[in-house]
Amino acid sequence: MKIYQSRTFENKIKRFSKQEKEILDKEVKRIIDNPLIGEEKKGDLRGVYVYKFKIKTIQYLLSYRIMDDWLELTMIGPHENYYRDLKSYLKRR
Repeated sequence: MKIYQSRTFENKIKRFSKQEKEILDKEVKRIIDNPLIGEEKKGDLRGVYVYKFKIKTIQYLLSYRIMDDWLELTMIGPHENYYRDLKSYLKRR
């Protein structure tokens, strides 16, 4: 399975520390092992899965889409305004 990162996802990851990136890598591997681990959204966000996990004390949401033989990591961030930003990102695409 191929994995693609959106530009938004890449830019957020650049700000992470080395420890935070290691935790993120473990969580991404969990998603690769079981792509249906996240919760599939409805309505405007149909086809987008959101996986929740914690880094230190902050809960992060990671959204991704499953295509035929690849996985697109769309966006990552804390819950505040997450879904609003995700909807605007998907409309721009």
